[in-house]
Amino acid sequence: MHTGVESPRGVWWKPAHKAEKVWVVLAFAWCMVLFAMMPLWHWKGGQNPSGIRARVEPEAYRARTEEFIASYQVGEEENGIPIVEPPPGSDIYLMGQMWLWTPSLRLQKDTEYTLHLSSVDVNHGFSLYPFNINFQVVPGYDYGLRVTPTEAGDFRIVCNEFCGVGHHVMVGRIEVIDPAAAAAVEGGKPLTLSAPARGEEGDR
Repeated sequence: MHTGVESPRGVWWKPAHKAEKVWVVLAFAWCMVLFAMMPLWHWKGGQNPSGIRARVEPEAYRARTEEFIASYQVGEEENGIPIVEPPPGSDIYLMGQMWLWTPSLRLQKDTEYTLHLSSVDVNHGFSLYPFNINFQVVPGYDYGLRVTPTEAGDFRIVCNEFCGVGHHVMVGRIEVIDPAAAAAVEGGKPLTLSAPARGEEGDR
């Protein structure tokens, strides 16, 4: 009987077979391919949009969001969430907390904004429905993303990171309006509607 600290007697191992060596080499080569694809897809594939990351105290981020709301609020949702319509090109703030997103954003189509995301309590997940856009929203970090809405409509923000008993009701809203279409309607001009393309999503 031997303990785990004693070496086994005799030759207890055999050299790897040629076929095993081939598979080890192939597996290692494939790992290197996947490793190289990560930075490639980041820069060329648009899968991981680059953003501006900074440390921020949760209460400081709350104060920035409240100041943003006070500056650009234009109304309220039925549930009391403020509706904010910031000017084109501005920094916009979205705050996650149990169990709501604040504020409700009203943005203009084909206009660039810098969207700031952060949480003031626990980890949340930002998922923009129906598009495949997902981010981790972590307390203590301000994630700034340059976005340009390319499609008018009424979109929902879903938390996809379990954050407690009210997780299922944590739904926010982003409304994207088309000023050109609104001007055409107000001016009595004919308005042509077409189904939006669902091809490449790009930055929204």
